[in-house]
Amino acid sequence: MKTLLLQPTDVLFFRDGRPMGGASAGHGEAWPLPNVTDAALHAALRRSGLECHKHDQIRRDGKRGRENICPFGSLVTAGPFPVKQDNGVSTWFFPRPLDLQTDTLKPSLRPCSGDWNASSSLLAPLSCAIAHVDEARLSKDSAAKAWLSQAAFGRYLQGGHEELDDKEALDDRDFSNSEVNIGIAIDPDTQTTGQGEAEGKIYSAHYLRLREGWHLGLFAATSEKKGDSRTDLIPTLLDDGQHIIVGGQQRACTAALLTRTSFLSLPQGKRTFPIAADGKVRVKWVLLSPAVFPAITTDGATHTGGWLPSWVCQSDGAVQLRTESSPRGQRETREEWRARVQHKPMISARLVAALIPKPVVVTGWALGDEDLGDEGRSGAKSTHLAVPAGAVYYFEAESADDARSLASALNWHGSSDGSEIKNRRSTLLGEKGFGLGVCGTWQFHGEH
Repeated sequence: MKTLLLQPTDVLFFRDGRPMGGASAGHGEAWPLPNVTDAALHAALRRSGLECHKHDQIRRDGKRGRENICPFGSLVTAGPFPVKQDNGVSTWFFPRPLDLQTDTLKPSLRPCSGDWNASSSLLAPLSCAIAHVDEARLSKDSAAKAWLSQAAFGRYLQGGHEELDDKEALDDRDFSNSEVNIGIAIDPDTQTTGQGEAEGKIYSAHYLRLREGWHLGLFAATSEKKGDSRTDLIPTLLDDGQHIIVGGQQRACTAALLTRTSFLSLPQGKRTFPIAADGKVRVKWVLLSPAVFPAITTDGATHTGGWLPSWVCQSDGAVQLRTESSPRGQRETREEWRARVQHKPMISARLVAALIPKPVVVTGWALGDEDLGDEGRSGAKSTHLAVPAGAVYYFEAESADDARSLASALNWHGSSDGSEIKNRRSTLLGEKGFGLGVCGTWQFHGEH
């Protein structure tokens, strides 16, 4: 995947799902979700006039629907994340894991051993509650900040306990400001003010302004068919200093393509884990980007989704992922590959605890496409409640091999060296960068 840095030419507006108008201000100053920058790149590709292979739509009954309705359907993205550029050096920042409540890299929240289902209202399939390790350290002065640098995040995953440097942890106010502006409503039919639906209407809105030297960093690639080979259109798109419209109100960013290094600028998760005294191997999974787990009904059984990953059993917390298999071969059909995967054994591990903040709302508005007829109607997109980045899931594996297999299935880089994104563990919107995560180890409260 290519690494892109977007630099706003003005304030940015990322409207959420709340009403806007009159006394209700437009809240558009929050850091954008992955689907926002994905949509911006997709729109830029469509405006570019580049040739692409249009993908057929697969209907729910498994049959092909209308042909050639999805241009640039091979686009995959990840991000955005805040990036500081100083003298040509880029420092990436990522959402703080929720178990860090103080200004050190030592988790201040840990699961408590025992079966808490019998004596509390803890939701199934969880069996362990979460408690503070050292409440004496908790104060406003030592509260953890919202973002960790890539280097600090890596030390946290490896079990680092040192204090954070001032430049390794940031809050939103350290690299951005929120600005409030008053605007005049525009009539959608005439694109003018003071008449039609917009007559006499004004509004207020909050905008995001990045400080000097800060960018939105993301990763993107396409795999468009070109004869018997495939090509990535991102470098061509950005050949001439492309300006990309990001968010609402036609706000533009300049886009720069960074020179590719051996590894993507994302924290790498652990791959090997210590065996505990009881023989279990403990693995925690930290989300770098939000994840969407919808309710699913299969063969009469319903998985509620929401905070619980779709690949975790609703009743007992068993992980329903298989050990790693080789990628699909060039001459291997999809049915053959799926049959081969089904013969792989399940990973023997279960979810025992979780730290989940309030959900974030993922929504949007489709402008429509006249070329697609009824299938391209404009209107509100489906609204999803996503598990936010920073959420932590705690697993117990039965063996070291199972722990390694679990890490290979959950780390964004799988078992590779971190040169490409292998896993997106969000049930929906994975191609837009949802569901990226990294693995670390954990201990029960009171253990050392």
